[in-house]
Amino acid sequence: MPFILQLLIDYGYLAVFIGCLLEGETILVLAGFACHHGHLSVPVTLAVAVFGATLGDQLFYWIGRYRGAALLARLPSLAQRAERVAASLKRYDGLVVMGVRFVYGLRIAGPIAIGAMQMPPRRFAVFNLLGAMLWAPLIASVGYLFGSALEALIGDVERIELIGTVVIVGIALAIALVRRWRRSRATVR
Repeated sequence: MPFILQLLIDYGYLAVFIGCLLEGETILVLAGFACHHGHLSVPVTLAVAVFGATLGDQLFYWIGRYRGAALLARLPSLAQRAERVAASLKRYDGLVVMGVRFVYGLRIAGPIAIGAMQMPPRRFAVFNLLGAMLWAPLIASVGYLFGSALEALIGDVERIELIGTVVIVGIALAIALVRRWRRSRATVR
């Protein structure tokens, strides 16, 4: 049995809370799986996940609000992710706050960047809560609905992660190359 799943069985909702406070996807999928097998309650798991995810993003927002510029200057990889968030935030601030938790790699950088750009705290809090209320049931349902399939795959998680990473990187590279090619054609004209 994987370590994280064993943590969920041993520590239940505390593990869900701490996992969702930080990143959350893996722990929440496995929490859905634990719900499927009767180890956790679905409504309590979702409530704890929403609370943990909302609180975590609020903390990262306030870190960004007070220390964002210094933090981004010290961590170049975080700064690059923050630039992507900043570009979208100017046009679609509420949607960005809600959606940033769905984008791998932006779960922590997104709220820090949003805080650093001084988005009003109340506006952030409302959209953050709405985003968590969408995110928790969607992610947990993956583990719940595909519980038996996940159980069969648990032994192959490392192999599947590697294959998935290669596929995602390949698709991202193909998209980047197509965009570059289109831009170069547009400049030639």
